Amino acid sequence: MVYIHELPDWPNLRWSDQQLAQPLAAVRHRQGRLIGHMEALGFPLREEAVLQALTEDVIKSSEIEGEVLDREQVRSSIARRLGMDIGGLVEADRNVEGVVEMMLDATQNYAQPLTAERLFGWHAALFPTGRSGMSRITVGAWRTAEAGPMQVVSGPIGRERVHYEAPASERLDAEMARFLDWFETAAPDPVLKAGIAHLWFVTIHPFDDGNGRIARAIADLALARAEGTAQRFYSMSAQIRVERKAYYDMLERAQKGDLDITPWLLWFIGCLDRAFDGAETILASVMRKARFWESVAGQPLNERQRKVVNRLLDGFEGKLTNAKWAAITKASSDTALRDINDLLRRGILEKEPAGGRSTSYSLVLPES
Repeated sequence: MVYIHELPDWPNLRWSDQQLAQPLAAVRHRQGRLIGHMEALGFPLREEAVLQALTEDVIKSSEIEGEVLDREQVRSSIARRLGMDIGGLVEADRNVEGVVEMMLDATQNYAQPLTAERLFGWHAALFPTGRSGMSRITVGAWRTAEAGPMQVVSGPIGRERVHYEAPASERLDAEMARFLDWFETAAPDPVLKAGIAHLWFVTIHPFDDGNGRIARAIADLALARAEGTAQRFYSMSAQIRVERKAYYDMLERAQKGDLDITPWLLWFIGCLDRAFDGAETILASVMRKARFWESVAGQPLNERQRKVVNRLLDGFEGKLTNAKWAAITKASSDTALRDINDLLRRGILEKEPAGGRSTSYSLVLPES
């Protein structure tokens, strides 16, 4: 099997401008309209939309690699770092803080040059203990020969399937120097640049672990440069998570193909276009939240009530019960019941139809 990094002309990637012109123009037009639409929102709504989009980006990029992060920790970490007053902040563990730190550096400091040192910092943030799972890895530096060949493998032990093998470690200094120079000096369309950089970086696979998450952060940085704003209103990683099988299939085909990466770029552009649909979902959620708070303006809510109501507005998983209220607010069952009954009397909460021991509650949302 010959991989693209073994071809004589590597890394002279090429693509068909003719095949990409129409879908690229369409996605760039939609991108511009989305940014304009979101920036026309009032500041509080725009801030909430950014918080939701960044939260999705961090959570879904980790999910692609099989790591599940706590949504409240991620949301709180982002809000704290961006100086947002959302109330009810929770402590985030160091793994969450590391992923958030990397993603915010990529999107908020998008104008800063991408350097080896910056990538080493991202990698160190992702692996604060110096381990990936139980294994000790090289952190904040390119992988070394001691770890053996860097392979992407799936399947049970004894019947593994090798999807890809990356360049040998002794090539990494030169490979990454060339990549980083291209990233800062080449001038293809910025959306194309995001797609090219994503594929090129994961093909080099310079770290022991975390290459996929860092590749997606690099793509987010390039997209932020394309839009000229640190405000994120959609999540490319959330869409890649939805299309994870196609994502890995397209990467594998590109890495085992020739240097014409047009099919990969067509898929990347299409995925970005579908990610913009997620921005519509985020906007609808933000507007629903704003309408709710307008509908209860002037009604006093204590801190516990406000915390749980916000959780419900942000997409509470499962059913809200007295026990869950008590757990979320760290209150007694009696206090939780008083809080709930108060909101029932005021028509802010309502009982779900099933009663008895399974009594649960939902928000009464104002009409659109």
